[in-house]
This record gives sequence, structure tokens and C-alpha cells, in this order.
Amino acid sequence: MSLLRFNMVDAAIGHTAVEPEVPDGRPSDYFGSKVFGREAMRKYLDRKTYEALLDTMQTRAPLTRELADGVAAGMRQWALEHGADHYTHWFQPLTGGTAEKHDAFAEPDGEGGVLEEFAGKLLVQQEPDASSFPSGGIRNTLESRGYSAWDPASPAFIVDTTLCIPTVFIAYTGEALDYKTPLLRSLTAVDKAAAEVCRYFDRNVSRVFCYLGWEQEYFLVDESLWAVRPDLMLTGRTLMGHESAKNQQLEDHYFGAIPARVIAFMKDLEYECLKLGIPVKTRHNEVAPNQFELAPVYEEANLANDHNQLLMSVMDRIARRHRFRVLLHEKPFKGINGSGKHCNWSLGTDTGANLLAPGRTAAENLRFITFLVNVVSAVWKHNGLLKAAIMSAGNAHRLGANEAPPAIVSVFLGSQISAVLDRLEAGDEEGEISFDAKSLFRMNGISHIPTLMIDNTDRNRTSPFAFTGNRFEFRAVGSSDNCAEALIALNAAVAAELTEFRKAVDAKIAAGREKERAVYEVLKTMIRASRPIRFDGNGYSEEWKAEAARRGLDCETSTPRVFDRLLDPATIRIFEETGVLSKVELEARAEVKRETYTKKIQIEGRVLGDLTMNHIVPIASKYEAILLDKVYKMKQIGGGLNTGPDIALIRRIQDHAAEMQRLVIGMIEARKRANRIDDARERAIVYHDTVASCFDEIRRRIDKLEEIVDDQMWPLPKYRELLFLR
Repeated sequence: MSLLRFNMVDAAIGHTAVEPEVPDGRPSDYFGSKVFGREAMRKYLDRKTYEALLDTMQTRAPLTRELADGVAAGMRQWALEHGADHYTHWFQPLTGGTAEKHDAFAEPDGEGGVLEEFAGKLLVQQEPDASSFPSGGIRNTLESRGYSAWDPASPAFIVDTTLCIPTVFIAYTGEALDYKTPLLRSLTAVDKAAAEVCRYFDRNVSRVFCYLGWEQEYFLVDESLWAVRPDLMLTGRTLMGHESAKNQQLEDHYFGAIPARVIAFMKDLEYECLKLGIPVKTRHNEVAPNQFELAPVYEEANLANDHNQLLMSVMDRIARRHRFRVLLHEKPFKGINGSGKHCNWSLGTDTGANLLAPGRTAAENLRFITFLVNVVSAVWKHNGLLKAAIMSAGNAHRLGANEAPPAIVSVFLGSQISAVLDRLEAGDEEGEISFDAKSLFRMNGISHIPTLMIDNTDRNRTSPFAFTGNRFEFRAVGSSDNCAEALIALNAAVAAELTEFRKAVDAKIAAGREKERAVYEVLKTMIRASRPIRFDGNGYSEEWKAEAARRGLDCETSTPRVFDRLLDPATIRIFEETGVLSKVELEARAEVKRETYTKKIQIEGRVLGDLTMNHIVPIASKYEAILLDKVYKMKQIGGGLNTGPDIALIRRIQDHAAEMQRLVIGMIEARKRANRIDDARERAIVYHDTVASCFDEIRRRIDKLEEIVDDQMWPLPKYRELLFLR
């Protein structure tokens, strides 16, 4: 082991757990203490302002500038009393992260002092530089004006000493330059379309809400080891590294005992999350070494997405305190599981009904089947779009591997629901739709184990889009993704499908059909048409890939070509009809995704080339020289000493080193050719086909050398050192 690597590993082994911050009482005592939520609103706002703001949050009623001044005054007072000295509009640009520009509350008073000022106009609107964020051509460098505007539906919060105000971010010309704006539009679209369908079954429904429960997977690595892995630092993943002899094959990490240092980190993270109003619930070891998961209680989708974006930045800050680095890349290590962010999605009414849960009556079950079939049909028609929404340079490494859903979107329903749909498709409209309740199961031969409640269907972890009893789980979303991107596509597709469904049913009713029969007839047509998207089998199998192609599902795996689905005529139509995104905005997002993909592959290529030529080749040459010196001295001594094995080893080193250098030179030339291409789509495709395609073979050669070269000389921490926290 090299001296530098020894020192880093020794430092890592010597780390002890940092004592977590001591909570101020029970979670119920400090939950939301850093949030300007309803309790703070009641205390710091007058009654008229409080009720107006509450009405805006609940019904989306506009808030006047006069009332905004009242909210700003109360919010400023609350923030100052909680230690804040700056404020910022906190938004979600198309970088995939969050952005903030801090301004001080302190303003000169004209008499040599300062006053803490915060008017309604500062709360409602600010002007970040729109040309400095990805815009897909909507904004040029000389056209820098853009606006961030307050989203009252998501409460303000304090991080450190800064008041953070969740906002949308739009261009001077009105187009969305962020994820929140189209997410809010999609929530409005699905609310409107779903509420109209709900009124076939319950005239009292006035609103439908979208709910999200995300499950955040992540890796932790020791900061001292991360610091001497340039690939981890600059790309978020290891571009080289031979698999550890022991990784996840014993399946002993999943749900295993959590290491002491990690528990200390988790406690601090949960404490900070709870103060910020993030209702974290679950923590556990994931399948791979050093991989973990955190999940909250379900929330309304807009707030849930804000909380996930906030969590990712809080995780990084808390991890550094514990001398860790959080890896949110979808595939940071070869040969072990990658990380996803399962998005559990459901719809609920203002009357308290879950539209994706079987009911107690025939009418409730018909409503459930109606919404379930509409979702399935939407996924069938737009499976390529949903894949484009979650595809990225990072997620491409994970999708299709045997720990993640395949890069083919299908829907798992389970045997019981599939049987009901088959019966309806076959024409059984007279029988009452019903579902078995959870059955009881008792362990044979173990009398003291309590009776278990068995669900009416199993789970299918190989399905990208699985029904799990009262919701759909979109499992293909990447761990570093903004959940909004998947929800925007899903909500728009479902809203468009529900609108088409209502029109078809209304047409039949107008033609004289009884309402329930009209619903059945339209559902029957939809069930038959969407059958190809339903698959309850093993999504990892090679047979399924061939079967999916026969069914007409989108089986494209080239990331930049998948992005083409964003500009399909059907995609443009549903986004424009639902008002979620205009054609210009869609074109811009496709451009941003292509440019981001190209830049990430470009960075990985540069890092891989640098490490190969400046780290690996010199070390291989140095070890080769040692072996050559040994062979020379053995031959000088004579006496029949066997130099054959050493000469064979030298030849292997020479072969790997020479081929590595040839491949790197070829990769660099391919990158130069790609950089001369002006069209973003063509450039991304060439990067995929000619630059990224070199990575695996370069890595294979390096990993072979890692097995050969003296361990004391190898310059980078190895997997066995990176993957097992102590």
C-alpha cells in the first residue's frame, strides 16, 4: 500500500463516531421549529393576514400585495427571533439541485445605523440572473433577466442563519426555467381532470391532491478516502477499481446492524430534518456495503419534493461534520447495487378518499378501477416519455442492472387486480367488482408468533412502475434526481388520459347510455388497449426484453436517443393541452438534458484520461522497471533461476499499459471530434457512441493492472478500503 494511501486508510480506521447534537426534548417538541408553519403564522400574523394566507395555501386564491406586506412583516420578526440575519429565494433550476442568493435583512437607516427590513415586494419577487442557469436556449447571455416568485403553498424555513423562501423561477419572457413551476402546473392539471372524473361517483368532491412518498438511497464513504479519489470527487463515481473479494454476495448488509459512526450521522440528520419539518420515518442499511436509505411519511407532492431537495443539501452538510461524504450518484461502484429514489405516488380527494385504494362498496371499487385503469393507460401511451423523464448519464448505469428496474417501463398490478381487469375486458360487466381483504396467516409449529396479515398481492422489485396496494411506486427514478421531473411527466400523462376518459364517457351518456354502463364500456376499451404495458414477471430476464419489443414498448437504451421522446408529437400534445409545458419549454428541457449528458461524459472522459496517464501508467511502468531489474539480476546470477513467470508478468503489464494508452488517445480524439459538432442532439449521441463507449475497456485494463501491481505502490484507495466503514 502506498504511503499516502496508508495514511488515508489509517485515518479512516481511526475515526470514531462524532457525538450527535443533543435534541431539545422529544421530536414532537422541536418538529418544524425552523419552519414558518401554521403555528408560527398564528403567532406572528394578524388574523386577517393569517386567514388570507391559509386560504391561498389551501385553495390557491391570489394574495394581494397589501397582505404580502403583512406576511413579510410577521415572517421577518419570526426569522430574526430565530437567529436569521439573511433571506433568500430558494429555487430549483434545471441544474438538478437548488439555488439561493442571500441578502441581509440589515438596511442603512440614513443616520449611520441599520434597520432590519423585509417588505412584501422582497418576499414575493426577486431577480436572479437567468442567463447563468441552464435554459436550453430560452435565455441568451445578453438576456439575463429572470424572476423568482414566492410559492405560498410551501412554507419558508431557516437553514443556519438564512430565511429560505421556496419560489418558482421563470424567464423574463415567462417560460419556466425550473422544476417547481411545471410541477405546480401538473398538480393543477391532475386536480382538475381527476376531480371531474370523481364526480361520476361523488358529487361532493371539489379537489384532488397528489401525494408523494420518496425513498432516498445513498452511499457514505470516508472523507479522507474520498479526498484521494479524483474520480469520486469530480464525477461522483469510481471510474476504475477492481471489485472487492467480499462485497454484497453474502447479503449480510441489507437491514443489518448500522455502524456506530453511521448511526451518529443518521441521528444528527434526522434531528435537523425534523426541525425543518421533514417527517423522516425510516432508516436502514441497504443491499450494498456503505449503502443506506432514508424515507419520510407521505406528504402533498409539492411539499414532499421541496423536502427531498432540502434533504439532499442537508445530508451533505451533516455528513461532512461526521467526516463522511454522501454519494448520490446512481452507480458509484461497479459490481454492487446502485441507488434509486423510489417515488410512491397516489391521488386523494378533499373528502378523504384515496383514489388508488380498493373500497368497501361496489361504487368505491368501480371508482378505484377507473383511476387505476386510467393510470395504466397513461403509462402505456407515454412509457417512452416516463423513461425520458428519469434517464440521465448516472441512471443509465443503474437501469437494466440486476438490482434496478430495467430500462423498459412496464406496470405490475399483481394477480388479484389483473384477474379483475381480465374479467372486465372479457365482458363481465354484471358481476360486482370486489377485492379480497388481507388474509390471516399463522406460523405452523410456532404458537407464540402473532397472526400475520397477508397482503392481497406480492411485490415485484423488478418492475419500474408497480402497484403496491394503495399507490403506484415509480422505482426507476435515480437517487440524484429531482422527483419533480418524474411527477411532471406522470401527472401530465394521467391528467390527459382522465380528460380523454371523461369525454368518452360523456359522449356515451349523451348518446343515451346509463352512466355506470358508459364507464364500463370505456374502461373495457382502455383495458384491452393498454394490456401490453402490464407485466407481472421478472423484469430482469432477457426473455422480457424480447417480449417488450414485440409488445411495442420503448426499448431504447441509448440515453441521448431516449431524450427524443420529450419531443414526440404525443408528448407535446399532452403537455400543451394540460398547460404543464409549452413546446418551447419542452424543446428547452430536451436541449438541457442533452447538454448535461454531454458535459458529464466529457468530465468523466477527462478525469479517466488524466488518472490513466498521470497515475496508473507511471505506476505500472515503475513496477515493470522493478521486475525488469529483478530479471536482469537473476540472469546475471545465472544458475538456472526461472525468470519465466516474471517475464510473463512484464508482458502482461506492457500489454495492458500499451492498450490503455491507445484507448485513451482514441477517446481524446473522439472527444475532440464530438466537440466540433454544433447540434446538441448529434453531439450527445456521438459522445455516447464514441466517447463513453471507451470507458469500460479502459477500466478493464486498469482493473487488471490493479490485480498485478504491488499493493504498496497502487496510488488509489481500493474498493476493499472504500466500501467497509468502521
